Amino acid sequence: MTPHIEAKKEDIADIVLMPGDPLRAKFIADNFLENVIQVNTVRNMFMYTGEYKGKRVSICGSGMGVPSIGIYSYELFKFYDVNTIIRVGSAGAYTNDLKVYDVVLVKEAYSDSKEFAKLVANDDTHVTYATKEVNDKLIASAKKLDIKIHESRVHSSDVFYSLRSLEDTIKVTGAACVEMESTGLFSNAKACGKNAACILSISDHLVSGEVTTSQERQTKFSDMITIALESIL
Repeated sequence: MTPHIEAKKEDIADIVLMPGDPLRAKFIADNFLENVIQVNTVRNMFMYTGEYKGKRVSICGSGMGVPSIGIYSYELFKFYDVNTIIRVGSAGAYTNDLKVYDVVLVKEAYSDSKEFAKLVANDDTHVTYATKEVNDKLIASAKKLDIKIHESRVHSSDVFYSLRSLEDTIKVTGAACVEMESTGLFSNAKACGKNAACILSISDHLVSGEVTTSQERQTKFSDMITIALESIL
């Protein structure tokens, strides 16, 4: 056990899907898995372990932002012997090439700050990377399912309400969309010698202004979830 996870070591599978919202974790467990047990409720960060088509997998919430996913993903990698974490999250589109509900596979994440990567992985860089082998499996899964997937750089932002213009943000980051967790996950994977990927559903659009509701973000990202689950088989 850790200060944040009450599960026993054997209660967590070596592959984890990690949504930010703990209620999305519950939705995935309830609707996609069999033989499910709930293994964590500390701070209402729900975690579940079950089977997808016979493959053991855990679904673990991360909370919002790099500090939160930084804690949970590190503890899972370091103390629970998790080998692979696939973040299944939401993102805001920076470009009209992306539409609401589109699925994005993150190749690399740009952070405005170098501090997390430097302190955790001794990596003095704004850019962190997903594990290519895991991304290749996600691409193959999407192809098999005939679901379009956009591969891109993401802006992994620590700031939700920013004074910087969208135009300037795109110039600085070179990103097609924004989320708030992948830098923490990718840095921890590198520090621990483990594997990490991030697949996202576009939940809102910073150009068109289109948005989804909290209920839709919990329950209507089935393409992303199915791609991730099929990739682990």
